[in-house]
Amino acid sequence: MSPELERFPRNILVCERSNFLNEKSRHGIHVSKHYFNYKVSIFIPECGILPAGLSSVIKSFNSYFLVQKLPVYKLIEEVFLDEVVKKGGFYALSHKTRIDEDNTIAFLPSGQMILSLDKDTYEQLGLEGKPSLYNHRNARRYVVTVDFTDKSMTVGGKRYQRVLLGLKERVPLTCDFLLSRYSTGTDEDGALQGLLSQYSFEVIRPAQYSQTLRIVPCPTLHPSDLQGKAGSCDPHQFLEWLGSVNMGIRCDNSASDFLSTYVCPEPQDSMSQALLYTITGFLIPEDIQSLLQELQRYFDEPKFSPWLSLTVHGFVDSPVSWGTMEHGFLSSGENFYNFVCFKNQDYWLHMATGALDGCPP
Repeated sequence: MSPELERFPRNILVCERSNFLNEKSRHGIHVSKHYFNYKVSIFIPECGILPAGLSSVIKSFNSYFLVQKLPVYKLIEEVFLDEVVKKGGFYALSHKTRIDEDNTIAFLPSGQMILSLDKDTYEQLGLEGKPSLYNHRNARRYVVTVDFTDKSMTVGGKRYQRVLLGLKERVPLTCDFLLSRYSTGTDEDGALQGLLSQYSFEVIRPAQYSQTLRIVPCPTLHPSDLQGKAGSCDPHQFLEWLGSVNMGIRCDNSASDFLSTYVCPEPQDSMSQALLYTITGFLIPEDIQSLLQELQRYFDEPKFSPWLSLTVHGFVDSPVSWGTMEHGFLSSGENFYNFVCFKNQDYWLHMATGALDGCPP
């Protein structure tokens, strides 16, 4: 490999193996803490049509809102703060803002606001923050985290007033937002509807795409072998293969066909067919949890395939990856996780970010 390629930053890949029935399994925590997701892909070998149970779960996914030119301070005014943000389950992400160049804003379901700001905006705003992890020699970006559930952020208090007036008068940040709220089935969205009525917005349903693949070479997987030591491919090889399937790249090229070729890792099997089902939008963790639970029930009845896969991609320009861990773009904004679910309820979990991000939990 050339020295130039050797110096190119690597990504970070964390792998876990456990069983969904294990009381110490942390799969639910990992899903719930990956807040901002734009794409979910289900890959089911030896399957041609989406099962009814999965179809029902996907149809129940929450709609989301695209709100135009929404001032950030509107999301922290007293009524909205008390009735929506502090009650939990509220997700907001600034739309089409770049974390390496623009001011980006996120509201987490835990009641926290994350501001990733350029140096000028940070200094004008006057709020306490910390330099971004992705600065070089001189700090050019800063991250401000405000926890509205903290007792010191009581509405009317000095700290709250400082944040509100800073965003309302000192630096009135305004941008398009993606908003969603986990619905508990109760009538508690009056404040959200009241806010939406003041601005131009769209209600959007997640988009769905289905594709049935024919004669697909696939790696041989063994539940007990996450690291590829017992005749199955290692995690990097598997994810590379899965990515090629999602991108429609042929996996059966011979070495002499092209300058650049890709071949399915050995040892391999051949599937007569496979279902690739994709959902895109502003997808909240609660819906993904429901989908993962339904996928666990897929093997309740005998199936030809011993495994299936669920891949979840986060927004490349989200200011966080897992929890409040800062996310950096660098070159491609890697920010995803993948479950490989086996019929005995074992699973592999792969979590990946860019080279400069913190290690996934």
